[in-house]
Amino acid sequence: MDAEDLRDIFRGLGPVQIRRMFGGQGVYQGELMFALVASDELYLKVDDESIGFFRDLGSRPFAYEIRDGRKSIMSYWLMPESALDDPDEAAQLANMALAAARRAKSAHPRKGGKAAPRRKVRKKASEPVT
Repeated sequence: MDAEDLRDIFRGLGPVQIRRMFGGQGVYQGELMFALVASDELYLKVDDESIGFFRDLGSRPFAYEIRDGRKSIMSYWLMPESALDDPDEAAQLANMALAAARRAKSAHPRKGGKAAPRRKVRKKASEPVT
């Protein structure tokens, strides 16, 4: 699946950017990655609010094997085959994935932000002040 294929699939969503990553591709709208391509399969971002919808569609999560033989399962689920040829369905699912990406971003603190101020620790009155 090349960048033009992805732009065509998501044409109902508006402009998207495609970035190469880890042998696959990330699909972004603005700074939010809402989809990924791995092994020529397209996966959409999910979270607790949307995972049931994808499960009900018979989708499956993106998983890969890590060094010690265990599998790592990510929060991206396979886009239904029907949406690959239906820009309206693709846009609906992509909007759900974008919403999940927004919620995930708001749940994590900003990178490069200031650390919380250190609390002053009061010593007990019986301890000597140094």
